[in-house]
Amino acid sequence: MNLDELLERLKMEHLHATLDSLCEHASKEDLTYREFLEQALAQEWGGRHQKGLETRLKQARLPWIKSLEQFDFSFQPSIDHKLIRELSGLGFVERNENVVLLGPPGVGKTHLAVALGVKAAEAGHRLLFMSLDRLVSTLVKARQENRLDRQLQQLSYPKVLILDEIGYLPMTREEAGLFFRLINRRYERASTILTSNKSFTDWGEVFGDQVMATAILDHLLHHSTTLNIKGESYRLKGKRKAGLIPRSDLSREVADVDKPDKMDKQE
Repeated sequence: MNLDELLERLKMEHLHATLDSLCEHASKEDLTYREFLEQALAQEWGGRHQKGLETRLKQARLPWIKSLEQFDFSFQPSIDHKLIRELSGLGFVERNENVVLLGPPGVGKTHLAVALGVKAAEAGHRLLFMSLDRLVSTLVKARQENRLDRQLQQLSYPKVLILDEIGYLPMTREEAGLFFRLINRRYERASTILTSNKSFTDWGEVFGDQVMATAILDHLLHHSTTLNIKGESYRLKGKRKAGLIPRSDLSREVADVDKPDKMDKQE
């Protein structure tokens, strides 16, 4: 059995594709056998990791790919940089904790949620992004087709689930009940990242029932980090800078967003 056959049987396709250049490099640099083997295996691992990352990101259904390095923290000075660095370390994922991002529209909640999700995907975790509207439609349809339990199980598989735009549209009590079942299924088993333009005190209106909202918050906020973003909309900053839109007093817009910047963590 020759080397090509061995590489094929071992499924080392990335090493197979670059082996000639690696051998040439090893000869020029006078590498030892051990050093060459390390570089060869590193090449294969790097290729597999990149392919796995691309697959995870494709399956995640992200609206776009954003990183924390692309986030303009200077435009949102209310954000605790230390807290973001802690979250980017993914300790919350390992502990099956949640992250809730609150703030008015356009301040970067979805960007931060996606960036944390990308970090999780890079670390090898399965990821899924859904708007609340799409999630509710998916659960309602599954219930109508008598496959709700299977759908809830599928939504429990991702290690990180990003739920975007909570609060933009009100939910019926039935829809809120389905949402609670999902949160309960993932409780202390996986991490959920949520974005909302509503303060927690308004979630009773969002879910159509204060008792239901309390139950949902109880599961979400136990072992969680809450981050409030208070500032202007990124989408309007260019127009404001050009004088096309008058600068408004945004303090009134965010006055109802819960005050604690950090977390509501209980053991």
